[in-house]
Amino acid sequence: MITRQSRFAALAQHTLRLGLAAALAGCSMLSSAPDVPLGQEGNVTGFLGVAVADEPQAAIIGKRILSSGGNAADAAAAMGFALAVTLPSRASLGAGGACLAFDPSRSGPGLGLPEALLFDPIAPSNPGRADRPASVPMLARGMLALQARYGVLQAAAIVSPAEQLARFGATVSRAMRSDLEVVAGPLAGDPAVRSSFYAGGQPLAEGARMLQPELASTLSQLRVMGVGDLYQGQLAHALEASMATAGGGVSLSDLRNAVPRFTSAWIEPAAGEDQLAFLPATERGAAPMAAALHSLIDSPKDPATAQRRALAVAAVARQGDPTNANLIRADLPAATPGPLPASTTFAVLDRKGGAVICGVSMGNLFGTGRMAQGTGILLAASPARTPAPLLAMAMQVNRVNKAFHAMAAGSGQEAAPIAAALGLMAGLAGQLPVQTPEPGRVTAVACPDYLPGSDRSCRWSTDARGFGFAATGE
Repeated sequence: MITRQSRFAALAQHTLRLGLAAALAGCSMLSSAPDVPLGQEGNVTGFLGVAVADEPQAAIIGKRILSSGGNAADAAAAMGFALAVTLPSRASLGAGGACLAFDPSRSGPGLGLPEALLFDPIAPSNPGRADRPASVPMLARGMLALQARYGVLQAAAIVSPAEQLARFGATVSRAMRSDLEVVAGPLAGDPAVRSSFYAGGQPLAEGARMLQPELASTLSQLRVMGVGDLYQGQLAHALEASMATAGGGVSLSDLRNAVPRFTSAWIEPAAGEDQLAFLPATERGAAPMAAALHSLIDSPKDPATAQRRALAVAAVARQGDPTNANLIRADLPAATPGPLPASTTFAVLDRKGGAVICGVSMGNLFGTGRMAQGTGILLAASPARTPAPLLAMAMQVNRVNKAFHAMAAGSGQEAAPIAAALGLMAGLAGQLPVQTPEPGRVTAVACPDYLPGSDRSCRWSTDARGFGFAATGE
């Protein structure tokens, strides 16, 4: 569990050279000159909010963005790009995913309710003889769509921290090293992957420096030319050309047509004047998450039944049409959804009560196991070849008072829905951290007295069995 003190202080010596060490200070009071401009660390003093991720360096970057005057969307987008550098096993630029975003203003995006952003993985339209069909890379377009709709900073400020990490070296975290160990043998077969994540024929050790110059160049071009370059410009042509060796089958037309979309969240009434938001029911993880949560609301001390309900709903949703919200209360036989891909989650709460929570996946640990040569982009597996992950997340807000209450997201394959449901319930009750069934992991942020309201009531956690981190300041 990570609260207002860090258990990752040891990372300071590795992140110091990137100017990140100050972010490990936990809840110490921040001070700055009154003329610190927007976009520069120290623009915000006092309570910043919190940035939580499954990989520490990404959370630290989120905190830096909050300190510079960015809001939750700015910080979340920067964290998404950072994860493409520090945890590409689950969140490279090739990844796809979804987010829930909340702006408390009734005149803002979502009109005072959480809104869903979907940047789902997309299969190539004509993979031909591709031996490892890849998903169309969606993370960059998703993160910059989020930032453009909700953020306040310049887009370049969102991409730049990840670019610096790739260029000057990110620290191999425990999370990244753990993923490397799982697939170290087959992953080494790709020369571009081997040059980025191996040294002396062995996977990089925890604490080692991970240089990714080609990815840094790609991020630099995104920063200068804009995200469109990756989908219809020079970078798009480079990606298409790389398919000959990567075997991914993604074409220029696939890239051009791949567009994220904002859509209404699945909204249900909750206690008092609260509103509970899930991803749309068409998303594979939404109904299982809702089923688990409703089961826990009915029987708070029976998580085993809630898990069985989530698994049964997930199995039905995977085999057919997942849009039927009635699944959450249907009388279903016990079942399991079968093997599911890994994912990762991250969340940001800003000091004004703005909030974003996201889940992303490569469709397989390290995706196809191949990089698009010359770009540094690790390719995600095509959804035509791998099952969709259960991206399970929910957010509870009060529309009347325009205030944030709680949010949670789960990872851990089939246990993601129950992990997210337990995290949300614990957050609302002020009882973080929470133990979730294996292999589930939860990211949760909650303010039992709401925000705006009392920031002193706010709590956050990553799973103590994982390798995540929460970065904050006040």
